[in-house]
Amino acid sequence: MTGEEFIFLSKHASNQTEAQPQPVTDTGRKYVYGILGIAKLFGCSLPTANRIKKSGKIDKAITQIGRKIIVDAELALELAGKKTGGRK
Repeated sequence: MTGEEFIFLSKHASNQTEAQPQPVTDTGRKYVYGILGIAKLFGCSLPTANRIKKSGKIDKAITQIGRKIIVDAELALELAGKKTGGRK
């Protein structure tokens, strides 16, 4: 391909196909990792974060494989904020 052919093709290609904006695929999910991530999410100490995890209140937000802990931040905050019922 000669330089002239390249310039011809690039001009015609740029005229025909304009850059189409890609749709933003924000899943809306934010994850935190480990006990340290839980502590930062709730703004508490590591022992308190460990107690929160062990309490079972945020179990639906936690995925744990071996020692690796992945927490859906939004769901964890929602679950922790729910009233447990029975108390006035």
